[in-house]
Amino acid sequence: MRYQLDLTLRHAEGALARVLGTAERRGFSPVSVDGEAQPDGDRWHLRMTVEGERAPESLQQQLSKLYDCLAVEVSPCR
Repeated sequence: MRYQLDLTLRHAEGALARVLGTAERRGFSPVSVDGEAQPDGDRWHLRMTVEGERAPESLQQQLSKLYDCLAVEVSPCR
């Protein structure tokens, strides 16, 4: 099943790598990634589509534990 993740990340070195690594370790394969810096320059808004058979809540919980992840929302793709 595919899920859409909307994340707000601190603009920090390695933040994207940590998000991608966490998703893969939790059994989700990234399908697409799109992001942009927020006007304040300190945050990124990241939209990522992942595919996996596991419950998306486990991924959401793990991503929210990352220091660089300020917010994460997961929804099924339509």
